[in-house]
Amino acid sequence: MKVAAIQYRPPKGDPARARQDLVALCTEAAQAGSKLIVCPEMATAGYIWASAEAVRPYAEAPTGPTYAALRAVAEEHRAWIVCGYVEAQEAVLYNAALVIGPSGGLVASYRKCLLYREDVHWALPGSERVLVDMGPQGTLLPAICMDLNDDGLVMVLRRHQPRFLAFCTNWVDKGEDPLAYWQSRLVGWRGCFLAANSWGPDEHTGFTGLSTILGSDGALLARAPATGDHVLLATVPDALLPVEQPSLT
Repeated sequence: MKVAAIQYRPPKGDPARARQDLVALCTEAAQAGSKLIVCPEMATAGYIWASAEAVRPYAEAPTGPTYAALRAVAEEHRAWIVCGYVEAQEAVLYNAALVIGPSGGLVASYRKCLLYREDVHWALPGSERVLVDMGPQGTLLPAICMDLNDDGLVMVLRRHQPRFLAFCTNWVDKGEDPLAYWQSRLVGWRGCFLAANSWGPDEHTGFTGLSTILGSDGALLARAPATGDHVLLATVPDALLPVEQPSLT
């Protein structure tokens, strides 16, 4: 099975252009044969916002324009797509990720559980993990950036052994390659890790790029450079893991 992580730096505050770019990048990945495509955190809005009022114009419902744009790609190519966005539920905002199935249906909108300091200005945390049944392709666990620091996420990985961890991220550049840390957090899990990252500066913060796909036991399958938009591709064995039941109980 071929999979893809999309490295992308969205134009700040221009979601219409971002959606066009994401459609083009996801289409490129799908045309290359990818059946699971992961995009970065908040991939339509940019990441650094001072308040809910500042980011609200770029928020949308789960079935809003980002879903409408990407569902056509998913349906045409029979691919799964996971993409970070700003979710609006009435007066409440979440840092969230769409999970779109190969029929074009909205399967889930996962809300980031462990917020970073830049999230707390405007977002409420999510309250539950989501395991997605991909049928014969196994199970998928979506996660967003800071979630990887949460021991609760690690426990879910180890207990349920999902085949894929779709990791939408804006990993902050602190002058260190995050690969060793990512691998250390995944010890005890035997699935495929797809880290789709942003790159370059956003306001006062920079992001590392270096989007990564890891295979079983943390083996490096593919890596993007530190800068530039990229479609990162890798092939994982069809029988990487036994199919798990998508239950968190």
